[in-house]
Amino acid sequence: MSTTDIPAGAVVTAAPAGRPWEAGTLPTEQVGSLPRPAALQAAVLDLEIGVLARDEFARIQDAAVRDTLDRLIATGSPIVSDGEQRRQSFASYPLGADDLDEGPVFAVFADGHHRVVPSISAPPFRFQGWAADDVSAIRPLTDLPLKQAVISPSMLSLMVPAEQAGSSVRAELIEDIVAGCAEDIQRCFVAGASRVSIDFTEGRLALRQDLRAPWAGPAALGGFIELMNAVLDRLTPEQRAATGVHTCPGNANDSAHSADIDYAALIPELFQIEAGYFLMQAASEKDPGRVARLVGRELTALAGAGREQPRVLLGVTDPTSPRLETAEHVRDQLVNAARFIPAELLGSTDDCGFSPYLIDEKPRHGSPDYARDVAFAKIAARVRGTQLASDHLSGGTQ
Repeated sequence: MSTTDIPAGAVVTAAPAGRPWEAGTLPTEQVGSLPRPAALQAAVLDLEIGVLARDEFARIQDAAVRDTLDRLIATGSPIVSDGEQRRQSFASYPLGADDLDEGPVFAVFADGHHRVVPSISAPPFRFQGWAADDVSAIRPLTDLPLKQAVISPSMLSLMVPAEQAGSSVRAELIEDIVAGCAEDIQRCFVAGASRVSIDFTEGRLALRQDLRAPWAGPAALGGFIELMNAVLDRLTPEQRAATGVHTCPGNANDSAHSADIDYAALIPELFQIEAGYFLMQAASEKDPGRVARLVGRELTALAGAGREQPRVLLGVTDPTSPRLETAEHVRDQLVNAARFIPAELLGSTDDCGFSPYLIDEKPRHGSPDYARDVAFAKIAARVRGTQLASDHLSGGTQ
């Protein structure tokens, strides 16, 4: 059954739990997006200007999904997805035609380009598309466990105009956003996802003081965390255990928006989010080992306070760079991280989604198709290197 057949607010509260972590093995999974083929990006533009029929566009889209799945399986990935081949961006899929007015600047990236968010001005706000629809479409194509990334309530909250601050209209919209985000996650589990992660790229960015993105500032982070926990509170314990939160300094056109913000200011706040696990950028940091030390310190503090320690999947590949990591390099990153993070709480991921926006020029790579080839090569190195690290940490082969 497609999740579009599920009435809003119905059934999903009984959504099944995701797949538990396999004991004795370091888990590894991608964040979400993968570069879309140049043919798909061109087809999107052709569809918009009316020179491509919708059924032909669907055929090209389906081919990109099938190719993504086949190539992920070839890397040995233990959990797969469609790489968001059907999405315009990680932030737009819940929106309808009435939500397409241009809103505030979301982020200014290091290379000078910027991204804006749409505007949601009047309640009620209802999701017009669900991440679970991607799960439903790919579930018949493979028996492997599926991973799905979803939008965060904090990102959607940025789409509520600033002039609504403190108003009853804003309060109603925020309640709609929280309810929609929780249902989005639940529907993913109903559709067959084993794990779901919430994109929280705005977390690190919230610590920036930037007049060009007036929403940002340290005060924003506390409100974001409250929203995240409000969504997680609506999940069952089993669902929450299989739901992660991803943080990174952004990735668009091979550029980041907040890599200069010190992780030391974010990590203690990040672990106030009551998620089952975290996916954290580390490979592209100047000192990846420092990230592991900061994480290990916070995990120790959580244990001392009697709180459950989440699993942490550290980024071991850099999607903004065409330079290929080797499996041995991935292994060494994880073995070094295990000095600070207990191996039973450690895993690996990529620093960020490889292409959170469909139209992504990839100037450091040269072309979307080359960036796509590089992405699968990096994933293969991550999968192999994580297995090497598991063997090393368990006392097996080096």
